[in-house]
Amino acid sequence: MKRLIFILMVLAFSIPVFSQKRLAQSKTKEEILDEKYCSGMFRTLHADYFDLLNDNSTASSSAYLNVLDWLQGRVAGLQIYTTRNNVRIPFIRNQRAGVFVDEMWVSYDFLNLLPVTDIAMIKIIKGPFLGGGGSPGGAIAIYTIDGEEDDEENIGP
Repeated sequence: MKRLIFILMVLAFSIPVFSQKRLAQSKTKEEILDEKYCSGMFRTLHADYFDLLNDNSTASSSAYLNVLDWLQGRVAGLQIYTTRNNVRIPFIRNQRAGVFVDEMWVSYDFLNLLPVTDIAMIKIIKGPFLGGGGSPGGAIAIYTIDGEEDDEENIGP
């Protein structure tokens, strides 16, 4: 009889333990942005993220002529040098950084044509980046607004 009571008690206490649902770990904002926009070698969490689409503090971003002007002072170790031809070149920790728009390498003067209001997310990868001809200083990955995101933005509350 004691064995039967012992077995019933063990079963009674073990059922709640095994029936608990395992909660999925909640993802950080950076992980969500990384899954939504980045692929391949751009998918890394060791970077600085700027979500221009959902951040209310970037409302005045239309006042900037160039995305590098907007980034200056917001990223530690980022310096912007201007050449005689008025082309801005980013350096991260005194090394030239590569610039990628939607994961395609672009020249630095292309950023003069890209309005800050068309940008959804900016990702700053510090350290050596081997994509697009190699960038010893890292990479500035700029992701533009998709058509679906643009439609959602125009619908409003």
